[in-house]
Amino acid sequence: MAGSAPSEDALRRALAERQAAVDAQAEAVRSLKAAGVKAGVDAAVEALKALKIEAGAAARRLQAAVGSGSGAAREEMRQAVVNTLERKLFYIPSFKIYRGVAGLYDYGPPGCAVKSNVLAFWRQHFVLEENMLEVDCPCVTPEVVLKASGHVEKFTDLMVKDEKTGTCYRADHLLKDFCKDKLEKDLALSPETAAEFKHVLAVLDDLSPEQLGAKIKEYGIVAPDTKNPVSAPYPFNLMFQTYIGPTGLSVGYMRPETAQGIFVNFKDLYNYNGQKLPFAAAQIGQAFRNEISPRQGLLRVREFTLAEIEHFVDPEDKSHPKFADVANLEFLMFPRELQLSGESAKLLKLADAVSKGTVNNETLGYFIGRVYLFLTRLGIDKSRLRFRQHLPNEMAHYAADCWDAEIECSYGWIECVGIADRSAYDLKAHSEKSGVPLVAYAKFSRPKEVEKLVIVPSKKDLGLAFKGNQKMVVEALEAMSEKEALDMKAALESKGETNFQVCMLGKDVVITKKMVSISMEKKMEHQRVFTPSVVEPSFGIGRIIYCLFEHSFYTRPSKSEEEQLNVFRFPPIVAPIKCTVFPLVKNPEFDDAAKLLAKELTAAGIAHIIDTTAISIGRRYARTDEIGVPFAVTVDSATEVTIRERDSKQQVRVGINEVASVVKQLTEGQSTWTDVEFKYPSHIGPQGDQE
Repeated sequence: MAGSAPSEDALRRALAERQAAVDAQAEAVRSLKAAGVKAGVDAAVEALKALKIEAGAAARRLQAAVGSGSGAAREEMRQAVVNTLERKLFYIPSFKIYRGVAGLYDYGPPGCAVKSNVLAFWRQHFVLEENMLEVDCPCVTPEVVLKASGHVEKFTDLMVKDEKTGTCYRADHLLKDFCKDKLEKDLALSPETAAEFKHVLAVLDDLSPEQLGAKIKEYGIVAPDTKNPVSAPYPFNLMFQTYIGPTGLSVGYMRPETAQGIFVNFKDLYNYNGQKLPFAAAQIGQAFRNEISPRQGLLRVREFTLAEIEHFVDPEDKSHPKFADVANLEFLMFPRELQLSGESAKLLKLADAVSKGTVNNETLGYFIGRVYLFLTRLGIDKSRLRFRQHLPNEMAHYAADCWDAEIECSYGWIECVGIADRSAYDLKAHSEKSGVPLVAYAKFSRPKEVEKLVIVPSKKDLGLAFKGNQKMVVEALEAMSEKEALDMKAALESKGETNFQVCMLGKDVVITKKMVSISMEKKMEHQRVFTPSVVEPSFGIGRIIYCLFEHSFYTRPSKSEEEQLNVFRFPPIVAPIKCTVFPLVKNPEFDDAAKLLAKELTAAGIAHIIDTTAISIGRRYARTDEIGVPFAVTVDSATEVTIRERDSKQQVRVGINEVASVVKQLTEGQSTWTDVEFKYPSHIGPQGDQE
């Protein structure tokens, strides 16, 4: 049995040893020549040549190891995919006739269809399966909402500037590109230096601004376009600012995520759901981020589609009744311990990850499992999908646990879905800022005596003092935490009045002793009042679609083997067109049968196209394979047709009246091609390669 291939570290050490031997032998040759010793020079030179050959072979072995599946081959594959996507109008740069704008793209007809199908499957897989409440909120968001959520202060990326031209770059991208480039192209790197660069890549998201700046300085990283020095990293807020109304006084932002619209509607959604927990709300919509340096096509853009779920749950019970449905799933997981120790992702069973505490709780684990099923059913290659746990510095201080579904493509591992247990942070933040309690209730089996804070605003006195603003002051007083209320009580008892910040008014007001009564009283409680925790799966739809494009793309030789034909192996559920209809030859009888068939397909809700061009049937097959159409119907009689499957190129004969039903069952997953082949007679004809 052959031994396993040597590791990259072993290959680097072997190359370093051979290069050291070459250097030592070269020095020996120089010494012999300098000493004028002719005897032995020829043998020493021959030995040097042999050592150089060994060093060259070691370099090639290392190059093969670090370059496999990467570098030039990756770039070539990516260009083939992107060229096909743009040529077939899946997507193109926006405002193309005006030379475009970085980070903005338009979806063409097949791209729109793929996106629509992905979102329809998302709704089916999550919203319908989990009985979620779907909402649709505005893209323009008032500043006060995003101040409460922390976005105004903290929604930033670290940026550096070219000190001479002022061109901006994302600091972490510069460091990441430098390390990856060195690892792939610098064969002279010592094993120790290579290990250091790998460690930097593993903990990149965990670096503080100071650490990031220190690494950029240590490695001498400069602006990639001009080679000029760059500034120290500093934060740049990614939100697009705007103004609401003509006065310019009401500041707003284009939302950077859809989640805040759900959080601020929690109270109404909770009541709509009969005040029952757990429940989930979902939203699909546009989000906007003013990226510092958009790149990588659809992967890093300034306007994009998000599909987000906010699952509200009792923080004291994060079990999930359907966890058993996903518990036995096994897939690549990348816990933080493996990342920090420089190891790779490992296959783990979800039940074990939850039971051992690797994943914080069952509800979070359930959604990780559901995300895995969603992505793999879309057509994502499970061997190129992993779930990576956030490192300590990546994770917000309030979060209980966070994981990213990362998909490998030609750009590396790309975060496509974030699944986070955000605890109760969001609802508490909006409760405090708005003065409206965003809470849930759980009834006790029997009443309990508790000591409870009682805040009773005097609406009469507050009305006299604040008139039209009375309601906002009352709500702010009632939303005080226990500490805030007791501090106010002490101030009122000692001074008779105190300043109080009312966020909705944007200013402090003076509260006097007669305006509010604050006390701790013993009461019989019939229910527990609490702020729910939130588990949030957030899907970057554009990123998922681009990775799906790459994972679905392959080439196969034409019939003449003179060229390679492009194919997208989209699963029927996401294919932009479900089937094509080809009259075999120009014939009125065949054309009439094709039109009748098209009418039946339309009535069945099946996206299709008719191709009546005069080119050969093989070329027509190849043309539709290139946009991922899974089934082609060839009309060669008024009673029977041929249905061809894209990837196997196998064909069956089906009665023309059955076609719509057969294709519908195939595209909706009610039957498989194997089922169809078993039921209907096979047919041998042109397989779809160009003639």
